[in-house]
Amino acid sequence: MPKISWWKWVSILLLIYAVVLGFLGPIPRLHIVNESIRNTYFHVPMWFGMIFLLGASVWNSIQYLRHSRLEYDMLSHAYVQVGILFGALGLVTGMLWANYTWGAPWSNDPKQTASAIGLLIYFGYLVLRGSLNSEKERAKVSAVYSIFAFAIFIPLIWVLPRFTDSLHPGNGGNPAFGKYDMDNQMRMVFYPAVIGWTLMGFWFGNLIVRISRLQNKFSAL
Repeated sequence: MPKISWWKWVSILLLIYAVVLGFLGPIPRLHIVNESIRNTYFHVPMWFGMIFLLGASVWNSIQYLRHSRLEYDMLSHAYVQVGILFGALGLVTGMLWANYTWGAPWSNDPKQTASAIGLLIYFGYLVLRGSLNSEKERAKVSAVYSIFAFAIFIPLIWVLPRFTDSLHPGNGGNPAFGKYDMDNQMRMVFYPAVIGWTLMGFWFGNLIVRISRLQNKFSAL
């Protein structure tokens, strides 16, 4: 039985800690938000993990373009897949949160709309990969697409919403949660949750790469 690396144990322990205290730990009492502020430990860390994963995909894409090693392409592809998963989960948890605080799961808020567009751009990455048969061509085109997708995605979700009216905290003049209501008790759960979700995401990505290697070995037989 293969040994589990220390950082994987760390991700498991941090997520258990975040989930338990996320549901049972103390929180500040806020008007309208109330108990839904516990979603801070899930919705926000998932999106932080998504950003780190997509950033790692870009780094591996650049490495592939420099060295033409398919290992970098596999890593880049795997991190995009997990990044999309985390993005979708973040979008769903955000919609659940919006339903309780804004009165509807979808209100065409600029941050919601930009996030959906950004995820569609990355779904296009998967579609493009599936349409190319040549391994080297697929890797090269995917690497270039990944770099440009990330360059578009970050302004979409972080920059543009700040210039428009938005219900989302931290955008359109609406202060972020951390600026006025995340106390030290919440920070003791929030930051471990960010680390735990991020490490878990890289663990999932590495598992996808291992599966891809096995598939390549069997296809070569």
